[in-house]
Amino acid sequence: MSDTVLEVKNVTKTYGQGDTKVNALVNVSFSVKRGEFLLVVGSSGSGKSTLLNMIGLLDKPSSGQIIIDGTNTTSLSDNQVSSFRNLKLGFIFQFSNLLADLTVLENVMLPQSIQQRHNAAQEAATLLRAVGLESQMNKRSNKISGGQAQRAAIARGLVNKPTIVLADEPTGNLDSVTAETIIQLMKSMAKKLNQTFLVVTHDRHQFGDVDRVITIKDGRAFEGEDQPHKMEITI
Repeated sequence: MSDTVLEVKNVTKTYGQGDTKVNALVNVSFSVKRGEFLLVVGSSGSGKSTLLNMIGLLDKPSSGQIIIDGTNTTSLSDNQVSSFRNLKLGFIFQFSNLLADLTVLENVMLPQSIQQRHNAAQEAATLLRAVGLESQMNKRSNKISGGQAQRAAIARGLVNKPTIVLADEPTGNLDSVTAETIIQLMKSMAKKLNQTFLVVTHDRHQFGDVDRVITIKDGRAFEGEDQPHKMEITI
């Protein structure tokens, strides 16, 4: 098994043509190792959300490659992309996006239900216990707090044992105390499960010590904090 789980190779994303042409990403290249807790930071409009969409297979680059677990995803068909995404990627969003008419346990089971796994309930329950929601798992998801909902969203993102968990501003809808709890929970799960996390955020300082930081500025990627004079990342 390769130690490298993600390779972003010379990725450029362009919108529009001629006078309306906008380069959202320009020749972005970096790799991520298994078990890394990586931050992607940048101001609004920097290109970080576009990058997350490329890695999350929600959009395709204009040029370049996104390689996940050795598979060049840019060559996959639409049907293959859907299956690959569910198998290899977990998602945590700013809002938990739990389905209100399902229980917490049923929400966490959803990714496994798509794959028709027979032990989905058992694995979902194990993760809910790990994130401290054992007493909440049979409640309707609209009957728990925002922090508890985000804990459930973390469990849902982990339930398929994905290669990478992609987190898009996962603390953006939480108060500072709850946000700190969620950050520490994600870091704890990363270490416990040797799980790769790629977290997009505009608030670098909220996350404290992490394995690596990649800054996106004007569509270009730089290693470390917001210092655009540094050399661009290359593999």
